[in-house]
Amino acid sequence: MSRPEGLPSWFEPLLTRAGNCRTEDFTTLRPPAGGGRPSAVLVLLGESDPAANTPGGPDLLVLQRAATMRNHAGQPAFPGGGTDPEDADAVATALREAQEEVGLDPESAEVLALLPDLYIPVSSFVVTPVLAWWRRPHPVSPRQPEEVAHVTRLPISELVDPDNRIRVRHRSGWIGPAFQVRGLLVWGFTAGVISTLLDMGGWTRPWQPGRLVELPEAVTPVPAARGGAPDEVLP
Repeated sequence: MSRPEGLPSWFEPLLTRAGNCRTEDFTTLRPPAGGGRPSAVLVLLGESDPAANTPGGPDLLVLQRAATMRNHAGQPAFPGGGTDPEDADAVATALREAQEEVGLDPESAEVLALLPDLYIPVSSFVVTPVLAWWRRPHPVSPRQPEEVAHVTRLPISELVDPDNRIRVRHRSGWIGPAFQVRGLLVWGFTAGVISTLLDMGGWTRPWQPGRLVELPEAVTPVPAARGGAPDEVLP
């Protein structure tokens, strides 16, 4: 995809590296040769202060699942879900889901790259993360309250803050990266993708992965690979 006019300078080197990344950069698991339900999530980066006279730093749109959901209750995630028959491709799936879940105007986002397909064996989803620039940010809010409790924009500056970076341990013994930021515990698939993108964008700050937080018993999905692939992001 061509580089759009007006793209913020902070998108480099992320965009260049995203165009050359591989599945192995995110997880040790490979999608099956002929199986898995196609799905997509929207990894939407914008400016943290779009109303300011000078550009703010980058931020990332995430939502929090409703606490009443049978699966993934209360967990932060990217907007996204399974592909519908009428979806032309992963981009269509990601933008449709974001519109349905948080009211995103698809015209406000400019897709820049497709990241490698990531396999979630617990649910047999094959997830395509769709990297996009929020060219024209606008207010968003939960549009499906039975599934989405909260929507927020997490500044990259807070995600890379060493004080906000931890590891979590699932009762299965799996240990992976996580973030404690703005009252959210971001872990699993979502945290694994974020962690890799922070490295690719050159944003990561040195941090000591000493803090280890036990996931609560209410969190039932078992992660499938170190670095992120539990069944915790898709409905």
